Amino acid sequence: MKRLFTLFILLSSIIFSNCQVERKSVAIQDKDLNSKLDEVIYQASNQYKFMMETLPENRFPKTYHADQDKLETSNSGWWCSGFYPGSLLYMYEQNKDVELLVEANRIMKVLEKEKFNTTTHDLGFMMFCSFGNALEIAPDESYKDVLIQSAKSLSSRFDEKVGVIKSWDSKEGDYLVIIDNMMNLELLFWASQETGDPTYRDIAIKHADNTIKNHFREDYSTYHVVNYNPKTGGVNKKHTAQGYADESAWARGQAWGLYGYIVMYRFTKDEKYLDLANNIANLILDHPNLPEDKIPYWDFDAPNIPDALRDSSAGAIIASALFELATYVDKSASKKYFHNAEIMLESLVSAPYLADPKTNGGFILNHGVGHIPENTEVDTPLTYGDYYFLEAIKRYKNHVKSI
Repeated sequence: MKRLFTLFILLSSIIFSNCQVERKSVAIQDKDLNSKLDEVIYQASNQYKFMMETLPENRFPKTYHADQDKLETSNSGWWCSGFYPGSLLYMYEQNKDVELLVEANRIMKVLEKEKFNTTTHDLGFMMFCSFGNALEIAPDESYKDVLIQSAKSLSSRFDEKVGVIKSWDSKEGDYLVIIDNMMNLELLFWASQETGDPTYRDIAIKHADNTIKNHFREDYSTYHVVNYNPKTGGVNKKHTAQGYADESAWARGQAWGLYGYIVMYRFTKDEKYLDLANNIANLILDHPNLPEDKIPYWDFDAPNIPDALRDSSAGAIIASALFELATYVDKSASKKYFHNAEIMLESLVSAPYLADPKTNGGFILNHGVGHIPENTEVDTPLTYGDYYFLEAIKRYKNHVKSI
């Protein structure tokens, strides 16, 4: 009996020691990546200061053409306009570099007029990624006013009969809705919380529920575009605009869907949204065409895999989404999601994705893919890729702090 007890103690000691070693190795790994991310934020800040030297006063960075050494910019009405100030604010949160905050405040004054823009569904991207982040850093009533008006403008694109927010204006008889639109619902939830008016929340829920009904296939991949009949609310057609084919799984579309339904669960705690987010996440992570470094090809069904282009922006969005999803699920799923997101982040902070200093027009990430069918922004930096990359870093570092 005494021998058995002694053996039990010995085995317990070994198991405990192994667990301690495993925990220590994970902590060391986190510490190493966390330290590298500090360097990346410093480098990213210098990149954006480099970009600021060539950015026209009232323009917003869009992409960079290396073959022409040309920074492509947009006006404030372009759907990506909020990502530049949002990225500056994410970096400022990390390193308190006042120069970044000053620039963010300057460009948001140019952006502010878009709060009245009723011609786009992208006001969540444009205004919440900018003024929403600014509000987190420094509570300001003027920021709240901008966001509430933006929510009103976005809501004007909702049609009760169709039950969704129109994405793109088109010819008569079309009512076009893209999966990207799920990313704009966060603004509406915020507006309901801030004003006490449930209308914004109700619109977001109706849009999300009808998107579940009409956008997703049996395997939980999503169509890019659904064209509704504005008179009946029925579906005219399901197709793609930026993916390889109508029935293919365009990588960034899957990323928007994943991120959007995680946001839906965050605000509603409705399990159906969490279930869908889990299913989308597992579709992505278990897909046979997901590369070893976890940065997806631009379309999971691209015909020339493994030679197809990667999309660093899709990788950044997925990584950021998975870091949040990992906080809502059981231990086993959480470990899977966090581990994969960590691999994605480690890939993005390394070659060939992370740009060298004073290259890439000042953008942080290489190898984004915007719109291959129209041959625009193909294998270039993308402003939203940088934004969600910085958000993924923030979420990872917050996790490390909580350990």
